[in-house]
This record gives sequence, C-alpha cells and structure tokens, in this order.
Amino acid sequence: MDTSSLLKSMGVKTVYGYIDRDPQKNLPKVLDWLERYDRNGSITTQVRTVREAVTDPENNWSQLIYSIWDDIDDQQRKKLFVNTIVNGTMIGSKLRKETEKKYDCNVPWAILMDPTSACNKKCIGCWAAEYGDKMSLTYEQLDDVICQGKQHGTFVYIYSGGEPLIRRKDLIRLCDKHQDCAFLAFTNGTLIDDEFADEMLRVGNFVPAISVEGFEEATDSRRGKGTYQEVMKTMERLRDRKLLFGTSSCYTSKNTEDIGSEEYFDAMIEKGAKFTWLFTYMPIGTDAVPDLLARPEQREYMYHQVRKFRKEKPIFTMDFWNDGQYVNGCIAGGRNYLHINANGDIEPCAFIHYSDSNIKEKTLLEAYRSPLFMAYRKNQPFNSNMLRPCPVLDNPGKLTEMVESSGAISTDMASPEKASEYCDKCVDVAEKWAPVADRLWNEDSNA
Repeated sequence: MDTSSLLKSMGVKTVYGYIDRDPQKNLPKVLDWLERYDRNGSITTQVRTVREAVTDPENNWSQLIYSIWDDIDDQQRKKLFVNTIVNGTMIGSKLRKETEKKYDCNVPWAILMDPTSACNKKCIGCWAAEYGDKMSLTYEQLDDVICQGKQHGTFVYIYSGGEPLIRRKDLIRLCDKHQDCAFLAFTNGTLIDDEFADEMLRVGNFVPAISVEGFEEATDSRRGKGTYQEVMKTMERLRDRKLLFGTSSCYTSKNTEDIGSEEYFDAMIEKGAKFTWLFTYMPIGTDAVPDLLARPEQREYMYHQVRKFRKEKPIFTMDFWNDGQYVNGCIAGGRNYLHINANGDIEPCAFIHYSDSNIKEKTLLEAYRSPLFMAYRKNQPFNSNMLRPCPVLDNPGKLTEMVESSGAISTDMASPEKASEYCDKCVDVAEKWAPVADRLWNEDSNA
C-alpha cells in the first residue's frame, strides 16, 4: 500500500486534526502507524528517516516542521495543507493520471500565469521590464483557466509577471472563489501593504515568494535603490500576521556568492522565510545580458551549498536547475508545470517564450495535446544526466528541434528571436557545464 492509500484509509483530514492538537507528540505516532501498516514496505525507509528527524529537536527539519505550527496562522496552515496535499496531490493526482492515460499527454501539477505584463520596477536583465503594461489577462480568463485546470486535477496556481500584485484585487477574488486551490505569487514584495496583508490573512490560501537578489547592494543594483528596505518591511508585515512566505532568488555571475552564502540564508530565515526558490539567469530576448549567465564554477558552488544547507538550515530550498536529479530532469511542458503569459500564450516554461496555443483559442486539454507540448513529452528527460535538465541552458539544440518541428512561434512581444538564436547564447556555458555536471553526477551515483 502506498503513502496516499495509507493516508486515505486513515482519513487524511482526521490525521491532520490529530497532529494539529499536539504536533510534537502526535506526529511521531502517525509515523508509527504508517510504518506499522506499510505491509509492502514501500515507505518504511522514508518514514523512519522523517521520524528520526522530527524526534530530534536539534534537527533542522524538525525545527522547520514545528515552526509551521508556531509561526503560521492556524487557518492558513490548515487550508494550505488541504489544498496542496489533499486536493493538489492526492485527489488531483488521480484526476491527472486519468487524463494522461485517456489522452496520452502531460497534465501539470501547477499552472503558472501572468495576470499582467505591467510592473512597478524595471530590473536589469528581466524580460518583463521590456513589455511594459501592454498585456493583461482578464479576471474571467484567469478564472476560466483555473476552472479548466481543476477538472483535470490541477489545484495549485502560481502567478508571475510583470508584477502580479498590480492585479491584487482580482487575485484575492480568485482566492475567494477557489477556496479549494492554493495560490503562490512571485512578487517583488513592494505592493504588499497592510490592507493586502490583511486580505491574505482572511482568504488563507495565498502565499508570496518575494524576490531578493542577495543583500541590499545586490538587490538595489538590479531592482532600484530602496527596494531591499521595502522588502524587509514587507517581510516584517507578513511575519507579524503569521503569514507563510518565502523568497525567490535569481543567481547570476554577479551575485551567486551572495545568494549561496550562509549569511544570506541565515538572514532570510531570521526574517521569517520558510522556503526559497532558486533560479539561474536565462538570456531571454534580443536585449538579454549573456554576461549575467552563472559560470560553471558558480553553478557547482550552488549545487554544494544547497545540499549542505538542507542538512543544516530550517528552510525548504529548491534549485530549479541543480535539483533535476530529484524530479527526473525538466519539469516543464506540462510534466509538472506550464506557463501562460499575459497575452494568453500557453508556453512550456516561464523561460521558454515559444508557443503553438493560446487560451483564447484552445482549451487547456487541447494545448496539452498540441505539437509543442507533445514534443516535450516525447523528449523528456533531455539528458540522461539529470544535472543537465534544460533544453536551452544544458542541451541547447533540443529546444530548437522542438520549436521548429512543432511550428511554434516566438511569444516575446518586445524582442522576438528564433529558438536557435536563444539557444546559441547558451552554447558556451553548456559546453563548460557538461564536464562539471558529469563529474557531480558520477560522484553522486557512486556515493
């Protein structure tokens, strides 16, 4: 019996309520039950590992888990648990598998959408800064995507942009309407005032990932003078209300050593962040800055730092390139997520601005079965080394092949470019990263 079946048989909401009454006492008991009824031995090893962590007060994962009960509002904690674990993972998994089997296509766990291309900042190297306020999805279009997505098992929705909180009133309306979904936003954090923070607390199913480029100098140099201090005030505002939040950081050739430093991680933990998403710079558009691409030694530095901190720091961390080994390579193309830009173009990834489908012309299911998305499904993973997951940054010719064979077109409204031109900017770093990634992959396999 798998974990999902075990929890269902026990009544997952009942289990949560039992843990919630006394987490430190009751969570280990639930883990004992899981092991006792794991007759096939499919989860015993994982359960023992988790139990060892949560029963050790010095363990960083124990500190993180129990801090969720100490630091996060009770209503929000329960709602996010139900919406992500019960709806998004357990109920949603069944619906997604049914659709995948029936239509032979990928169905995403999460959908990333841009409510608007507008932004109140103009950050160096960000493609959104070039778009201005040219595009926006209506409330009705956003709502329709969510309604369609839920039919196929997608209950997690993420916003990017532009700055998504320019549309914060509509985003709260969507939270109200879709109380069975979890919403996250990649945001610069400067528009989260007291009024909006109170609304976040009221709805309970909205979580911000606040963009930070490192410390004050690095953040302000890319996002504008005073941004870092605005962000720090926002974090205090969220922490005071016991609202869950995390950070989002893009590491480049200019700031990798800051982003990956112990001082930076400790500072974000002290501010109250419970998770951090890490991205590496991608040279999107004709006005991109290839010099910002992280060098191979910097990417290796992040590889080691993140794995080190996972053993030491009470914060959940994901590096969307260096963690390919844990998710079997690239997660885009609907395999785990996809991206819908502010024009309605349905793209495989936030960093892949090519499409053969638009929500104004196709249903989500039609897009999942489109030539471009089927090309992703056919070709994933793009490399047998999962530390080289990306069809652009790590395997530059792969994206060109899929775009040209599917007839997809550039969706970049400011500076469209051929897929081959985009990929060409990554050839040098890909060639230099390959031997480093192969060495790390072999070392990890032999460990």
